[in-house]
Amino acid sequence: MTGRIAFQGELGAYSHEACRQARPGMEAVACHTFEDTIEACRSGDVDLAMLPVENSTYGRVADIHALLPGSGLRIVDEAFVRVHINLLAVPGTHLKDVKRAMSHTVLLGQCRDFLKAHAITAITGADTAGSAKAVAARGEPALGALASELAGEIYGLDVLARHIEDQANNTTRFLVMSREANHARRAAKMMTTFTFRVRNIPAALYKAMGGFATNGVNMTKLESYMVGGSFTATEFYADIEGHPEDENVRLALDELKYFTSEHDILGVYPADPRRN
Repeated sequence: MTGRIAFQGELGAYSHEACRQARPGMEAVACHTFEDTIEACRSGDVDLAMLPVENSTYGRVADIHALLPGSGLRIVDEAFVRVHINLLAVPGTHLKDVKRAMSHTVLLGQCRDFLKAHAITAITGADTAGSAKAVAARGEPALGALASELAGEIYGLDVLARHIEDQANNTTRFLVMSREANHARRAAKMMTTFTFRVRNIPAALYKAMGGFATNGVNMTKLESYMVGGSFTATEFYADIEGHPEDENVRLALDELKYFTSEHDILGVYPADPRRN
């Protein structure tokens, strides 16, 4: 597939790697923020957007679930990317020379054991690839970066230690976003993502979820977050297995509507083969 796909961060970010894996034929376009990434796709400047939603070690990516409902974009694919963390430094540096390591706060939390074992102080950077870019520009052997090997290649840094993440299965889930929904595709395993707000009645959430249990629909994710700055207005984000046209899914969604004041299908897409 040709065209352009936007991601948040500098060239060499893990989101850049996700673009290469999921859409290898497309030009990857770096954006400063998640909002910029969404707007680039919404405006038509790019064809797709790649957004990280959760990491197996750190949990969900802050703000993404809140941004998706109002983005005007739809999910057309998911991608699971194995996150290998590497210690990068200016050429000629030895591991013993590195006293500080810079990276995004999320990544720093994923390799605490390595940093502690080597008495390396964690320094928070804007993002992973941006940290690699900054380390290359400063040229200080005592300052390393925690990032992808791709970032090392792009910014001319040496890899001092490979795959230093604390968890061997460290993986980030990404969503591929488009301006247009695509519900026509079918695969052996389909996923449907939606948001909803329950009505103000007793046990509304319990009742809303009942339809999925009674109709045998597997819900793989259910998360809540506040909306509109209110402690009482809560929106829920859910992933289920199946297609809205499947009979059991259709019945479950019909029951959901009865107990909700708002609901919106964000995407229907094939499950990534790497999904457990």
